[in-house]
Amino acid sequence: YTSYPTADRFHEGFGAAAYTQALQQRGASGGNTPLSVYVHVPFCASVCYYCGCNKIVTRHHDQAVVYLKLLETEIALHRAALGVAQPISQLHFGGGTPTFLTDAELTELMAMLDTAFVRVPGAEVSIEVDPRTATPERLQSLWEMGFNRLSFGIQDFDPAVQEAVHRVQPYEMVRELVHASRAIGFESINADLIYGLPRQTPQSFARTVEQVCALRPDRIALYAYAHLPERFKPQRRIDGNFLPLPAQRLQMLGGAIDGFLGQGYSYIGMDHFALPSDSLAVAQRQGRLHRNFQGYSTQPDCDMIGLGVSAIGRIGATYSQNAKTLTEYETTLKDGAFPVVRGLALTAEDELRRDVIMAIMCQGRVDFATIEAAHGIDFATTFAQELEQLQGLELLGVVTREKGALQVTPLGWWVVRGVAMVFDAHLQANRGTTQFSRVI
Repeated sequence: YTSYPTADRFHEGFGAAAYTQALQQRGASGGNTPLSVYVHVPFCASVCYYCGCNKIVTRHHDQAVVYLKLLETEIALHRAALGVAQPISQLHFGGGTPTFLTDAELTELMAMLDTAFVRVPGAEVSIEVDPRTATPERLQSLWEMGFNRLSFGIQDFDPAVQEAVHRVQPYEMVRELVHASRAIGFESINADLIYGLPRQTPQSFARTVEQVCALRPDRIALYAYAHLPERFKPQRRIDGNFLPLPAQRLQMLGGAIDGFLGQGYSYIGMDHFALPSDSLAVAQRQGRLHRNFQGYSTQPDCDMIGLGVSAIGRIGATYSQNAKTLTEYETTLKDGAFPVVRGLALTAEDELRRDVIMAIMCQGRVDFATIEAAHGIDFATTFAQELEQLQGLELLGVVTREKGALQVTPLGWWVVRGVAMVFDAHLQANRGTTQFSRVI
């Protein structure tokens, strides 16, 4: 639930015209609330077999030159529709591999963004880094460009697992980069891990967890591998016989949780952990935690602009997604139009349920009076069916009912998505006909 409704509910009836209108409405209203901006860089020099991201695997760097020109056009379209250079408090480069771009290209891209937006003091400026494409010198360059947060894609440190997923990056390589990041002064370092990969065992993954804790990243994202070779072509190179069994996956998850909590990390929610001093953990303790298309965030609930192939955005009560292929993205931009190919305009009920689901996901608590005041409803009447369904989760000790509130228990935090699903009208309507990923 980085959004509600979720992205599988987007449709082609929402396109460039509707997106343009949403931007113009924001511009006309003054748009004083800072934006979040996401830039998708789809290129990778080599393929990781587990990957389900939208990417273009190539060693022909000239494609990046063309892509930068297209991003320049898309950024200019946003500036024109918004009318003025709007403030941004969060800027994130994802991929693909953003560090596929050279330092000169990244500098050029940052300059493009600075012509259309104004970064507010203290803005979070982050980039995903493939350790195989970085050096301490590159990290220094990123710092000088204005990046103040890094996310390293680690996944697993075991050599056999790295070979099996075609992503070889020794522990020593990552350790050098993390130490360099600290010395340079980056405010926050994130490490991505995946459990359920081929040739992983509970014992080998426990070693990876121990090594990650030794690096002491500020944040850790722990994801479950979803093996969907019929959907993601690179996964067809993974031999299913080498995938860990469900019981082993559960053992890996339990071991990782114990390992991170034992080393002083706080559990944020879903798959995320953070040091108690990290701003994400502080926001959680203070009840200021939010979620957007990039996951948990300290930023207030705000509009997000997505730039690049397949990027997702939110403006007002609308969601939008760009073309998923470079060809369609390029063709649309050359015609002078936004490359938005699908999206959604939220209904009043969508906004109501979004507030309930985000309260569950971020605070682990829904105060009925707050929802009633914001939407003019009687919670018990409107959600009578959902409250009845929750009785089963109450018996399992996942949630508790208080007078005028719903509280997720410490046990329930580990399966908080399952609690949120109860309030997902689209999911409930398709129960029995649609398959969804398992909670664990």
